[in-house]
Amino acid sequence: MVTAAPRDCGAMGSRLRLLQAVDTEYTADSVEWCPLDGCRHLLACGTYQLQKPEDKSGLDMDEPQVRLGRLYLYSFSEDSSACPLVEIQRRDTSAILDMKWCHIPVAGHALLGAADAGGSIELLRLVGSEWNAPTLLLSSCCVLEEHCLALSLDWSTGGTSRDSDQSLKIVSSDSKGQLHLLQVEDAGLRAAATWQAHRFEAWVAAFNYWQTEIVYSGGDDGLLKGWDTRTPGSPVFSSERHSMGVCSIRNSPHQEGVLATGSYDEHVLLWDTRNMEQPFADLPTQGGVWRLRWHPRQQHLLLAACMHGGFTIFNCQKAVEEKQDICTVSVSHKLPNSLVYGADWSWLTSRRLPQTQPALPVGSSLLSDPGAQTAEAANNLKVGSQLLGLPTFDPLAGHDGETCSKPQSGAKGRPSFQPLTEDTILSSSPGTKIYDCDSYLETANLDSSLLATCSFYNHTLHLWKWDSR
Repeated sequence: MVTAAPRDCGAMGSRLRLLQAVDTEYTADSVEWCPLDGCRHLLACGTYQLQKPEDKSGLDMDEPQVRLGRLYLYSFSEDSSACPLVEIQRRDTSAILDMKWCHIPVAGHALLGAADAGGSIELLRLVGSEWNAPTLLLSSCCVLEEHCLALSLDWSTGGTSRDSDQSLKIVSSDSKGQLHLLQVEDAGLRAAATWQAHRFEAWVAAFNYWQTEIVYSGGDDGLLKGWDTRTPGSPVFSSERHSMGVCSIRNSPHQEGVLATGSYDEHVLLWDTRNMEQPFADLPTQGGVWRLRWHPRQQHLLLAACMHGGFTIFNCQKAVEEKQDICTVSVSHKLPNSLVYGADWSWLTSRRLPQTQPALPVGSSLLSDPGAQTAEAANNLKVGSQLLGLPTFDPLAGHDGETCSKPQSGAKGRPSFQPLTEDTILSSSPGTKIYDCDSYLETANLDSSLLATCSFYNHTLHLWKWDSR
């Protein structure tokens, strides 16, 4: 059972505010805040675009489609209320299907993993200097298989560094229905195991963060499966509880045994991993669920990217604590003419928003976490320093207070938006209100959270602030 937030959300003190919208040019499907202390002001956004030939005559219809992508890196600053996100890097690449930051530093650096349409998993290392802004550099690449798309990836660290004494692993899924287990080693990525998991696309693969030998997968065949990577020949379980393709899986980093799954069937299911016969809660949404993210601090909040249904924030406290089918929709917001594919919580706290970062010596790490070296030593990991490629850098034009409030009309066919004003208050489903971004800077509130979403069709990255009480 799901209960909606009251219509007069202001009476409860819960408000969702749009701070900024950025035109990503290509359709955007993945957005990830860096979880590492000292880098939490950084936000990565991945895009996916099918190249459309201008003249179809004479084309070989069997020729594979060209899928273009671009990786953006943004820096968030509290000092700029009109435009808090500033682009600091863009890197053209194959179309990006999924991205995730490693939750522990590797050799003193933050690492971003990306799954792309070329069938590759790339590791990008974050570096900085006293002259340049933070930059992601290609550090290692592993081709999963030819003529397939890498659809997802997950780090064994998940939302914690609980398993820092174990080797660092990545699990990935592809368009041929396969899962791939990769080992992160000194020389880069090494393929450890590959097995057939689903008859059609394996949309998602994810670790059990509390027992990292166990991974989960979801496929277009509608099946949710569990696997022991030590003996991956047959699944530990296989569930048909979802009625359509399973495309999102997220183990809770806060509470052992809690697993969330989402599907094209427009339902989020909550499971007790000790008993995968039936979920203990069923949360209907208004769209297919492509991404799920647990809040990094408020352990019962679950953010869902629901495609044409926008995004939803569920409060799962009673469901998780009492294993009852009772959840509350704190926020449900639809975005017109868009499919929300990416959503993520910021790890920043409202009383620790970043100021200007100090200059760093050449080649130094961006991490200020005093425990970074300890984590590095515990993992005994170092991604190879031999760089395989350099990103291109081309700052976006028009990053001023007027143009960055909303994307402006561009090429023919792109939507045109009006700038936000104090009179622009949008209401959608119960519990949703959008306010002008000028009201962003206010008294710090520990119940405030930053989140980002990104969407297809309108190729837009949105930055939001949510006051839960």
